Amino acid sequence: MDSKGQFLESPLLEEGNSSLKNAIQHTGDGSVCIRGYPASKEHTGKWKASTLTIVCSFCTYLAVSSIAKNLVSYLTKVLHETNVAAARNVSTWQGTNYLAPLFGAFIADSYMGKYWTALIFCIISIIGMLMLVLSATLPLIYTGPNILPDCMDTVSYQYIIFFGLYMVAIGHGGQNPCVTSFGADQFDDSDVEERTKKSSFFSWSYFILNVGSLISAIIMVWIQDHKGWIWGFAISALFVAFGVGIFLLGSTVYRFQKPGGSPVARVCQVIVAASLNFNKDLPCDSSLLYEIPGQVSAIDGSRKLEHTTGLEFFDKAAIVMSSDRESSGLLNKWRICTVTQVEELKILIRMLPIWATMILFPTVLAQMFSTFIEQGMVMDKHIGSFEIPAASFQSVDVVAVLVLVPVYERILVPVFKKFTGMANGITPLQRMGIGLFFATLSMVSAALVESNRLQIAEYKGLVDQNVAVPMSILWQGPQYFLIGAGEVFSIIGLNQFFYEESPDAMRSLCLSFSLANISAGTYLSSLIVSLVPVFTAGVGRPGWIPDNLNEGHLDRFYWMMAGLCFLSLLAFVFCAMRYKCKKVS
Repeated sequence: MDSKGQFLESPLLEEGNSSLKNAIQHTGDGSVCIRGYPASKEHTGKWKASTLTIVCSFCTYLAVSSIAKNLVSYLTKVLHETNVAAARNVSTWQGTNYLAPLFGAFIADSYMGKYWTALIFCIISIIGMLMLVLSATLPLIYTGPNILPDCMDTVSYQYIIFFGLYMVAIGHGGQNPCVTSFGADQFDDSDVEERTKKSSFFSWSYFILNVGSLISAIIMVWIQDHKGWIWGFAISALFVAFGVGIFLLGSTVYRFQKPGGSPVARVCQVIVAASLNFNKDLPCDSSLLYEIPGQVSAIDGSRKLEHTTGLEFFDKAAIVMSSDRESSGLLNKWRICTVTQVEELKILIRMLPIWATMILFPTVLAQMFSTFIEQGMVMDKHIGSFEIPAASFQSVDVVAVLVLVPVYERILVPVFKKFTGMANGITPLQRMGIGLFFATLSMVSAALVESNRLQIAEYKGLVDQNVAVPMSILWQGPQYFLIGAGEVFSIIGLNQFFYEESPDAMRSLCLSFSLANISAGTYLSSLIVSLVPVFTAGVGRPGWIPDNLNEGHLDRFYWMMAGLCFLSLLAFVFCAMRYKCKKVS
């Protein structure tokens, strides 16, 4: 003790405190800075870093959303496609946009990391945008706004457009899970306070994306319709370039997770090892299964996972036998795997039923970009002297999200927390189920609106005329609002579920599963829309979705979708009640 009554630290105590300060100074989840050193808790990550990723996502999403929201109008009015063909092509393009994440996430988790993978796919997206600008510029350079140059036929012109569109879809889709999971990685899982903030990251990230969606629905769609597509495409390209620049600005404050190697190889190793040991008995004590000693996992960028019951066949991949050792003394990964590696595969298998039963939500969501717009195009779009483009009415969905995300975070979560005792109010699975229920209600609302519209068309004698019916487009408001409410619960819950339940070294890949779910749903929508004329149209029967919707029965299509969505909800509840969450050591 010194003269002031304070205890002096011994050299041994100082050394212990130095180690403690060093542990506090750096993150506990193994993340590193851009130079490869352990990431500083104070100077890297958290909201200051994740905000930059959100801005990047905002810019890229605004650009892609401005194309998606008005694409059906572009296909029908500029390329003169039929309603069925336009709806099918929009759904296929949207599906590609949500399927590309699988490829981008695999590269990120396996080899390049999320940061560099995101940059590469953003550049691909910029190239696609520039091709769309070129496709809109060529006719103007030669002979006028609506005439193609003599050296270019319609088919060649369409090839340029579609090649640019799909480059945008692949580029945006490839970077999407990388940027999102990279933003979530900026919060340390080993820190309770930061882990709580990570949960809010998904809600506020989706909130900001919908701000971009609102801007695209109101401003960008208006620019496309009134100022020309060249301006719409050019502004979109500038937004993507700006987003990439903002993303690069944060390079020195980001936290990076090391790629863990090919997840496909690890999954195959478990299957092969379990198959080779299929005739061996599992030990009664699961602690006898193989796992490396210490706190660090054998997989880079991953924490250890505890053994869980169920799917016991794959546990046989972790049975230790003396013959499993090679001459070098190292274990053969194709004959024996760690418990963590086995649990990775179990997690993926358990996710599949949840993934499958959620497909109907994006199938319903896809109607907002196709049949909802086609329905709005044959309704009265005037509010006083102002005419609302049918595609711009999607802003009701966006407004619903912008209103309900703060309501959910600030009001519903505390209310749910009082009843459940959970920090986040409800589980991601419960959140997803509520979203499916809202999707069902949206289809019911759309069916009721269409039934009423058809009655007015018949009463006014407009059945044989492909004209707008004197029924205000404002009646579409409830169906858009309900699908927006469903997004707040299902889409955010889906992203949170696949990120939180995924193995640490597969987070981009598993997050891409949520986007692939949307892809599967849009492809399913495309398939259903294509099959509807096959089974409903014939001699003397225009079908449910003809070019002239006044003589069709789009209401029956919506009732069918409502029924399918309700059945999907029942299947989801059954699977969710039996889902077994992962356990981290």
